[in-house]
Amino acid sequence: MARRRSGRNVHGILLFNKPIGISSNAALQRVKRLFQARKAGHTGSLDRIATGLLPVCLGEATKLSGFLLDADKYYQAECTLGMTTTTGDKEGTVKQTRPVVGIDQNKIDAVIQSFIGPIEQIPPMHSAIKHKGQALYKLARQGKVVERQPRTVVIHALTVESFEDNRLKIEVHCSKGTYIRTLAEDIGEVLGCGAYVSALHRVGVRKYRDMLDFEMLEHYASLGLEALDNLLIPMHTVLSHWPEVILTTELAYYVRQGHAVQIPFAPTNGWVKLLTDNALFIGIGEVLDDGRIAPRRLINL
Repeated sequence: MARRRSGRNVHGILLFNKPIGISSNAALQRVKRLFQARKAGHTGSLDRIATGLLPVCLGEATKLSGFLLDADKYYQAECTLGMTTTTGDKEGTVKQTRPVVGIDQNKIDAVIQSFIGPIEQIPPMHSAIKHKGQALYKLARQGKVVERQPRTVVIHALTVESFEDNRLKIEVHCSKGTYIRTLAEDIGEVLGCGAYVSALHRVGVRKYRDMLDFEMLEHYASLGLEALDNLLIPMHTVLSHWPEVILTTELAYYVRQGHAVQIPFAPTNGWVKLLTDNALFIGIGEVLDDGRIAPRRLINL
């Protein structure tokens, strides 16, 4: 007999400010327990040393988590120059130290500019990417190093906040899959002195910026579950940049049965978000070649 999941059916997205020193999964479990949620998932890991925005999807919102995984990210990072570590951040042991000489603001600005646009990155060994079914970071802990293929990522914007006492603070707007540790290491190599990430804070995922820390969540939890639930963002906001299609009650019924439907004045191609005529979000649809809209991922509330 299948074991029934415990917890509430609560649906929505929480913008959580992950504290330093815990894993993304540990943060997720804390949020899940606080909401007494039956189902939860996060949308892209942050390293233990990193803080900042970790969107947590609860209930049916987990069906849309992939769209946040694919979203652009925004970071503030502190890079310490003159030193490299085994992990690319301050949790690793020092591999090499080099003098920081002849590096001024003009040289830094020139190097920074060279990293804007599409760049190739070799994923770090201390990452969750899998090699033959095993996460690279597990292999790294065993002292193993395997060959990794470079990946193309996009640095949309990269600016210098400050440079003082060998600490370079930068702001990064990047595509999914970008490793800030690797970016810091690569900048350090071009500067000729090496670098590692000594602090990292994710300030945004796509348009999401505001976030709640655990102390704030505990305060609302003390007021009751309804107060907690009111902190959740509607899941369809993940698709705010998509065109929407309004379905009559009859058409919504057929879509929920898995049928493609014809809708006047609908978009002629691509993906759309589906809403009922009373503004209830029911899922994602795709425009077929014949103009009908087929359900692709439905939300069950």
